[in-house]
Amino acid sequence: MAKTRAQIARKHATGTPVPVAPPTDGRRKNNGSLVLVAAAGASLFLFWYLHLLTLGQMTQLSDGLTMPDMLVGGYDVGYVERLRGAMDDDARGQLSYLHRTAGTLFPLIFAFAWLLLVQLNVGRRWLRWLLWSPVILFTVADLWENVAIDTVLAQAVPEPGAVALASVLTVSRWILLALSLMAGAAAVFLPRRLRGVPGADTTARTG
Repeated sequence: MAKTRAQIARKHATGTPVPVAPPTDGRRKNNGSLVLVAAAGASLFLFWYLHLLTLGQMTQLSDGLTMPDMLVGGYDVGYVERLRGAMDDDARGQLSYLHRTAGTLFPLIFAFAWLLLVQLNVGRRWLRWLLWSPVILFTVADLWENVAIDTVLAQAVPEPGAVALASVLTVSRWILLALSLMAGAAAVFLPRRLRGVPGADTTARTG
């Protein structure tokens, strides 16, 4: 008996779903690179907005005195007293608001971008953590510094210990920012063999 078309179709139908190829390493890296470009662009914009624009404009509310965040060499109790005397409650409130907004977003987005940069370019686990360390410490110091500066400016009489802590955090964050930039450069420009990049000569690869 001749088979109908439906019977023939059922005979040849396997019912097995078509396998979907998993994303390749190259595709994942390309996606990561797009995220990295966006995060790096956002962190660059926030750096400009925070340090070069708004903190610079705050000097108009402080009789020309520079905000503590920008004093790379640190500051003492005398400077904080002069700054506090020059700024009224509204000006100090604006600085505190800036710390809670752009001053919080910048270190977090910068850290995300730089951690991803190292992740995409370094294969050795121990080297990744070494290059991640200054970025993580920078983020902690920067966020802590925001709170410390707001605290000393809110005190009627700035406490020497609190001012010293804020000053150390300010100096530390600038040093750690520079080290973070160096770590990012190392993640990109170190020889592929040292970074443990797949495809390089990694016969002595560890971690």
